[in-house]
Amino acid sequence: QVQLVESGGGLVQAGGSLRLSCAASGRTFSRYHMGWFRQAPGKERAFVATISRSGGSTDYTDSVKGRFTISRDNAKNTVYLKMNSLKPEDTAVYYCAASVLSSSPSRSTTLYDDWGQGTQVTISS
Repeated sequence: QVQLVESGGGLVQAGGSLRLSCAASGRTFSRYHMGWFRQAPGKERAFVATISRSGGSTDYTDSVKGRFTISRDNAKNTVYLKMNSLKPEDTAVYYCAASVLSSSPSRSTTLYDDWGQGTQVTISS
């Protein structure tokens, strides 16, 4: 099991930027595919981005392609989500998640074993 702690959320105006961080402790971080998900009020938790164990493969939901970048630093046991050109519809609680059993990075919440507590991102118009 790995413990995950997100940080970096906050309130920004539309068009602004934020960088979320997710620090991991516990088992070897490089064994995990990592993902970012978000949950807006009244909606289900939704996939945002994922990155493979080595960082060589990434995937994004269509609505954030070209605006968000997921990256990781295995030496620091940290995964990042850089968010640019933020829109009010990006407002949500953002969660990072770790998957050790999946053979490849996944968009499905069911394939992630461990979750952080979430960090609030609010974009004002």
